[in-house]
Amino acid sequence: MAQLWGGRFTKETDKLVYDFNASISFDRKFFVQDIEGSIAHVVMLAKQGVLTKDEKDIILKGLTGIRKDVEEGRLQITEAYEDIHSFVEANLIDRIGDVGKKLHTGRSRNDQVALDMRMYTRLEVLHVDELVKKLLGTLLDIMESNTDTYMPGFTHMQKAQPVTLAHHVGAYFEMFKRDRLRLKDIYYRMNYCPLGAGALAGTTYPLDRNYTASLLGFEGPTLNSMDSVSDRDYVIEFLSALSVIMMHLSRFCEEIIIWNSDEYRFVEIDDAYSTGSSIMPQKKNPDIAELIRGKTGRVYGALMSMLTTMKGLPLAYNKDMQEDKELTFDAIDTVKGCLSLFDGMISTVKFRRDVMEKSAMKGFANATDAADYLVGRGVPFRDAHAIIGKLVLYCIDKQCGIEDLSIEELKTISPAFEEDIYDAVSLKSCVERRLTIGAPGMGAMKEVIAAHKEYLAKDWQDEEHIKLF
Repeated sequence: MAQLWGGRFTKETDKLVYDFNASISFDRKFFVQDIEGSIAHVVMLAKQGVLTKDEKDIILKGLTGIRKDVEEGRLQITEAYEDIHSFVEANLIDRIGDVGKKLHTGRSRNDQVALDMRMYTRLEVLHVDELVKKLLGTLLDIMESNTDTYMPGFTHMQKAQPVTLAHHVGAYFEMFKRDRLRLKDIYYRMNYCPLGAGALAGTTYPLDRNYTASLLGFEGPTLNSMDSVSDRDYVIEFLSALSVIMMHLSRFCEEIIIWNSDEYRFVEIDDAYSTGSSIMPQKKNPDIAELIRGKTGRVYGALMSMLTTMKGLPLAYNKDMQEDKELTFDAIDTVKGCLSLFDGMISTVKFRRDVMEKSAMKGFANATDAADYLVGRGVPFRDAHAIIGKLVLYCIDKQCGIEDLSIEELKTISPAFEEDIYDAVSLKSCVERRLTIGAPGMGAMKEVIAAHKEYLAKDWQDEEHIKLF
């Protein structure tokens, strides 16, 4: 059992205790970050005269050798080590001897794990952002192709007013765009380096924390050593952002599931993203959409677990914080998988434009436009609202739509109706006359699509100080 401590202890740790305490089974994900952080730490120690140039060169050669051997499969990260830090340090000492014992000078596992977690999370923020951006590109393609695909808009799951598929999908574009803004905010807020904070009170060695931070692509060092080792706000923020992403995916999946039903038939999901039944041969199930909807609770659970873990912890580091890793790793992997699968599903789904349009013509989705028509004829809106309510009741009794009534029938309900009412309540007019920015009309949608294209052409990840490790 390879451990970085033991001088104060007189007997071996109980095997059950060791296994319960060990984190190598999951913090092996930090391997690259642990090596990169150690390299930066050694370079800084040599710059400050804590290590000689020869010592620096020997340690760096050992670290890069370990990294290469792991990446090429010659060295295995096994559970013979307590954590990834002990794996790296023990193998370094095995390779270069006593000089390897100087690697940990001026450093604690507390600030080391804080650094590794921060670097890993920072990188995953960028990876998730890339997937969200890719999905936005897919949604924009759907929007561009469907500015004249009419469909019903709903409130309370009841038909309300006609919109277009471009407009409906555009609502999700806005949601995922906000998700990217949250990820950007998290990246900038978390991008400060905890290395050099020590266990909780800094160190007596003449460390240059600004230099270490710059080597690792941080904006600068954290400014309180106790907070540096006990802060997991950025993990909670990231889990919160991931939860919101999953909520947006789940809402969209719920609609795809509804639209895929025989009662709606708005969409047909590609065979590659569907499954069948073991007993009912006719079934084609929207399993991917259902699984994404289901996995949303899993990501929520990670957020709630982390909030609960942190709520009662006194300063500074406590072992409870080890619980942040498995929760976060699982949530990240879940969200990345869901984003990739949803993007594939939505990019291959077939939208049944004819069915959507027929549906939009039913359910009195044009009733608001009929009321607006009367207002245009000088009828006060509240009176117009009541007139159209009576008109709808009349149509329900006759089992027809407003547009199916004769002008004589319309005039018996209100003399303000004229022949142009039919054009006013047509599906095309109901949509196209809505031209304020954010509305479904063709002109407004083209303006929004142009703005979205401009937005996607720019990328906050292209900024010079964004670094990938």
